[in-house]
Amino acid sequence: MARRAQVTLDDDLYARAERRAAALGVSVDEYLGSLIADALPEKKQRRRGDISAIFGLGNSGGTNIAKDKHRLIAEAIAADKLK
Repeated sequence: MARRAQVTLDDDLYARAERRAAALGVSVDEYLGSLIADALPEKKQRRRGDISAIFGLGNSGGTNIAKDKHRLIAEAIAADKLK
């Protein structure tokens, strides 16, 4: 269902909207409606970020700390003693 809304625009702004609507081949009403629709997306169309940004997050490059913790600690202590 479509509802009617009234908007007050100054003459210059309305003329610009008319020119843009004409360039797009639509009415001023359709043009303004599309601007509002673009500015107010539906909740179910929520934008989501690019999940690829988190792939590999926390990846240590193959080190298994749970399995290798004793070796890694020993290496760290040995390296500290060399300083």
